[in-house]
Amino acid sequence: MVPPGVELKPEDFRKIGVDEKQAEVIQRESLSAWQDAWKRLRQNKLAMVSLGVLVLIIIGAIIGPHITKYDYFSNDYLNTNVPPNGEHWFGTDDLGRDMFVRTWYGARISLIVGLAAALIDLCIGVVYGGIMGFFGGRTDSIMNKISEVLYSIPYLLVVILLLVVLEPSLGTIILALTITGWITMSWIVRGEIMQLKNREFVLASRSMGAGSKRLLFKHLLPNAIGPIIVTVTLSVPNAIFAEAFLSFLGLGVQAPKASLGSMISDALTGWLAYPWRMLFPAILISVTMLAFNIFGDGLRDALDPKLKK
Repeated sequence: MVPPGVELKPEDFRKIGVDEKQAEVIQRESLSAWQDAWKRLRQNKLAMVSLGVLVLIIIGAIIGPHITKYDYFSNDYLNTNVPPNGEHWFGTDDLGRDMFVRTWYGARISLIVGLAAALIDLCIGVVYGGIMGFFGGRTDSIMNKISEVLYSIPYLLVVILLLVVLEPSLGTIILALTITGWITMSWIVRGEIMQLKNREFVLASRSMGAGSKRLLFKHLLPNAIGPIIVTVTLSVPNAIFAEAFLSFLGLGVQAPKASLGSMISDALTGWLAYPWRMLFPAILISVTMLAFNIFGDGLRDALDPKLKK
């Protein structure tokens, strides 16, 4: 409180708690959306551990079948059902084939099917869903009805019928998994595009003469890339499990080729006497699916703008 009659002068005032030299210093580095997402993903320890596990599995699937002297199809009837030892690290099966080589070869098949199916779902689903969401109206109604009809057909029935009609092979399995697998991706893209197409940056681009193709592929889809990446990541384990299930039923890759599902099916009859024949393929496919799901959840959290601090 200023006493009566006292005149205040500018020199009587001073700034408190302010360092003028630091006033213009940038306190936090500016980060792009992807840099911020990567930073938050690195803070998720479980997701990063899962990413490391996936990298190791992929490396194992690439080099695993080549680091021993055995191959996946040669029979050795003098060493059938041998338990894990220094010669056969994962033991042998009922035909004397090395389980270590066949397990990693089966992992390679599973990863190829999962990644290929996810990539095809990505291409078809993004284009189909982008057209539905962007044009809307009658186009959206007709295309959405078509996808709903396809989705209502039992997925497993379609896959089994296709594999029965066509010769079972790796390409046939991938084709069977992608006939209706793209529908979920298309619906997710459709929802994202419908939310984005009336935003200010789209209206500004349209007012500057941008056409429909440029608006969709240069502005809308890049802004929906987060949910698209997460959906692709989570669709890979679904495809891996579907391939293993079909191979378990005998509709997958045919002998002498190895698949994790077919290896589990072959080991089912003698799993009590020879548990290692089922143990290693089952552990590998379980760890692969778990790692993909955990990493997908972490990626979803990292790309969610609502979780930014």
